[in-house]
Amino acid sequence: MIQGRINSIETLGTLDGPGVRFVAFLQGCKLRCKYCHNPETWNIKGESKIITSSELVNKIEKYKNYFGDKGGVTFSGGEPLLQPEFLLSCLKLCKEKNIHTCIDTAGVGFGDYDEILKYTDLVILDIKAVNEDEYTELTGQPMTFFREFLSQAIKANKKFWLRQVIVPTINDDKKHIDLLKSFASNIPNVEKIELLPYKTIGVHKYRTLNLPYRLEGIPELSQEKLDELNRYLNN
Repeated sequence: MIQGRINSIETLGTLDGPGVRFVAFLQGCKLRCKYCHNPETWNIKGESKIITSSELVNKIEKYKNYFGDKGGVTFSGGEPLLQPEFLLSCLKLCKEKNIHTCIDTAGVGFGDYDEILKYTDLVILDIKAVNEDEYTELTGQPMTFFREFLSQAIKANKKFWLRQVIVPTINDDKKHIDLLKSFASNIPNVEKIELLPYKTIGVHKYRTLNLPYRLEGIPELSQEKLDELNRYLNN
């Protein structure tokens, strides 16, 4: 059976897809987002638990009574698409057990996306930025990989939730919300768009890992500002 690396799990998540979710955070990520609060997930060989797909899905199945028909499992990260064989095996096993599946992804991985998407009910897509220069500045990578995955997911007629982290001085203005709305308008089957407030909860991890924190001095996004931008988004 195929093995994978799991950074952590959350057994009764309520923020990572519809209903109550079992959330598996897979190890590894190619992006180096300035606001990332989980730098410990970057290195695919970093501190993590090695587990087979059958072992993980057996754990997931034990919570099926809790999430029922309205919830399910979300494969997050890190970046779940960096472990495509393991992810695909887990997705297939979940669908055999009639478990709703979701991947929470920035769309930057590799593998047979067509096959992965075949067993995925919902894609939560993390929109870092919608133009090349801002995307590269924020993540350290070009948009090529993201666009390739998005194209495949649209072609597969997947349902989407779109998310964007809103960071003061970077994208916390109406201009960026307009850009996001325009970008989303070209994606079919978008069920919701979520604005996530920038938080500094992960800063201590950078110190522990001896990594520079590139948003030093940037304050958290206030609830008042988030509410204002949400009202504008939903106008």
